Amino acid sequence: MHALLTQDHVDTFQRDGVVLIKGLFADHVETIRAGIERNMKEPGPYAAENLKEGEGGRFFDDYCNWTRIPEFEEVIRNCDVGEVAADLMQSKRVQVFHDHVLVKEPGTSKPTPWHQDGPYYFVDGMQNVSFWSPMDTVRGASLRCVAGSHAWEKPVLPTRWLAETSFYPNEDDYMPVPDPDAEGMEIREWEMEPGDAVAFNYGTLHGARGNTTESRRRAFSLRLVGDDARYVERPGPTSPPFLGHGMTPGQMLREDWFPVIYQRT
Repeated sequence: MHALLTQDHVDTFQRDGVVLIKGLFADHVETIRAGIERNMKEPGPYAAENLKEGEGGRFFDDYCNWTRIPEFEEVIRNCDVGEVAADLMQSKRVQVFHDHVLVKEPGTSKPTPWHQDGPYYFVDGMQNVSFWSPMDTVRGASLRCVAGSHAWEKPVLPTRWLAETSFYPNEDDYMPVPDPDAEGMEIREWEMEPGDAVAFNYGTLHGARGNTTESRRRAFSLRLVGDDARYVERPGPTSPPFLGHGMTPGQMLREDWFPVIYQRT
């Protein structure tokens, strides 16, 4: 097992769908910060500004940029995130799915809505993990995850963050987005330092408060998949869409688009 982990980390991740990994990206903070700055100056086709007119601050996000931003690729290829992911997922192989940058500038009251990542994706399987790592010290604007929500029988309705409308036409296949605070759910959140990481399953319900501080909150997220990941069709375009992938239902993700970054022999 990787030196950053204990068996308790693995057990907690499997049981609760979320666990804190201290210092996962600690040696790569400056590289990731540089990559985020490049990403914001040179946004990709999926970049979004997530505030309505009149809302203060700035909430920028963008994803699927690691192949064009060398700082992100350097971190993905050279840090130990693949081995840590393999341990947490209990998987022999680890593939990159995509990267994601989320930046809340000072005075951004807009929260990140509660959601599960899995319903937006064209990936099925339980061996998956997202790592959310702040590049700034966070206290109140940390990631918040509902323990055990990855094991719910019905997925949560995916919505568009700005329009707040359903992502797919088959709303009856999903449960309404809950209010974990009002409903007394077990929410996990931590004060974090740059390079710490929250590891969570694609099915884990999560969100974040706005950033009402005077400091930036830059976060780098990396989504990985393991042995049981398979392509699945959704009733509409997925996010990310990965147009022209050519995969068929039940197929493993193609390695030329989603490379293996760790393999146990």
